[in-house]
Amino acid sequence: MTPEEWIAHDPDPVTAAELARCDPAELTARFARPLTFGTAGLRGPVRGGPDAMNVAVVLRATWALATVLTGRGVAGSTVIVGRDARHGSAEFCVAAAEALAAEGFSVMQFADPVPTPVLAFSVRQTGAAAGIQITASHNPPADNGYKVYLDGGIQIVSPTDREIEAAIDGAPFADEIARAPVEPAGAELIEQYIDRAAGLRRSPGPVRVALTALHGVGGAVAVETLRRAGVHDVHTVAAQFAPDPDFPTVTFPNPEEPGAADAVLALAADVDADVAIALDPDADRCAVGIPTPTGWRMLSGDETGWLLGDFTLSRTEPSTLATSVVASTVVSSRMLASIAARWGAHHVETLTGFKWLARADAELPGTSLVYAYEEAIGHCVDPAAVRDKDGISAAVLACDLVATLKGSGASVLDALDDLARRFGVHVGAAVSRPVADPDRAAALMRRLRAAPPTKLVGFASATTDLMSRTDALIFTGGDAGTSVRVVVRPSGTEPKVKFYIEVRSGTRPHAAALCDELAAAVRSW
Repeated sequence: MTPEEWIAHDPDPVTAAELARCDPAELTARFARPLTFGTAGLRGPVRGGPDAMNVAVVLRATWALATVLTGRGVAGSTVIVGRDARHGSAEFCVAAAEALAAEGFSVMQFADPVPTPVLAFSVRQTGAAAGIQITASHNPPADNGYKVYLDGGIQIVSPTDREIEAAIDGAPFADEIARAPVEPAGAELIEQYIDRAAGLRRSPGPVRVALTALHGVGGAVAVETLRRAGVHDVHTVAAQFAPDPDFPTVTFPNPEEPGAADAVLALAADVDADVAIALDPDADRCAVGIPTPTGWRMLSGDETGWLLGDFTLSRTEPSTLATSVVASTVVSSRMLASIAARWGAHHVETLTGFKWLARADAELPGTSLVYAYEEAIGHCVDPAAVRDKDGISAAVLACDLVATLKGSGASVLDALDDLARRFGVHVGAAVSRPVADPDRAAALMRRLRAAPPTKLVGFASATTDLMSRTDALIFTGGDAGTSVRVVVRPSGTEPKVKFYIEVRSGTRPHAAALCDELAAAVRSW
């Protein structure tokens, strides 16, 4: 489709006019790389053109999804559509719902913004054929996105994503895609989600919580879920509680970013909380903060993953441990594998992204996934109900862990020390190399494949290339007392190449020193 044809058939006069004002070079750039399904669906800036999020892209993607679903024999079945509160989300949600309805599907459209895990839960709970969530999660304010769920509320993987992309290539002009009105649904599924997530708590002990929704859509649902779980002592960061697509109090709306959790940590200190919880804007990720002798700090995603993984297995019926699966990704810490072995459970290492983690038990007949996490503060703590990362249910489980430890006179720091004694000190770091575009990222990966490092902080380096499965490289080294590991991959959602580092050693100073040395080294690769 030529830029002129796209502009002539853009159903949104705002983006049509914007494209019409672009100079030829800008138009060429916008039409060079249409959005494709990456780690977390379609994602891009809200603006005109096929490389961005706009009504035309949403309509054509939804027509393509309807075509694929019809080809699979589920025409007329139920599809659930939800959204966050970002710029454009309301319009994109309506466009997706109406395009599906016009194709004969029974559409359940949430009336108001909902956390992404509510959408994933709803697809699984109702047996819907598919779900669409309009969200860009923790991306910058200018972005939005389009996530697709199939297979019991699990994000799509290949070949489904490629089939939808192929159908998009053959989609009609956007203004020729039929639309039919959809009556928004009630809140019944949200209520069911809240009850299910609240039911994860087992400890009756008191826990005081400081919580931020980070200007996203999870605040009200999280507070109500904690209340039903018996956690009534919840203090929220008022300035960050209501949804705001501009995320005015943070530089970057991601709890992992420096400074993003400052407000909730300050609140936690002020109210003498037991735990701090920071949700990302669509509430599918959860960061946990704890008090220490030198002040409050946020746990890393790996630290939270170890704690919740060990806690989950400790609560698993002993007779089912042998058929229980816990999972982490190739870029996450290796400690969960050791924890699983200690409990007699299975550990599965997957590719990056919850679309893979959610399927971690697929190739182990007779087993069931009980917990999965990725280092980017994503945790799946109730796979039977939500086969995706879920920040709200993770918050409930984190509060339960803190209350349980508190009841026995222990702290989260004590629990981390206990894990280090049992499995060795694990220290990790992530280094990002910004790149101008995907071509630059590809060039860096080619260079590392052609000339991989021969040494890692003095240890001989072995290389594992995952190219047959994904664009990633693993470099490992070590001896009997120490192991070092670096995983390199281009980001699936941002213009950067990421280096994930982990060092395991007998003491924290030694592990930390090696990790710092390795982090400095990879910056020059």
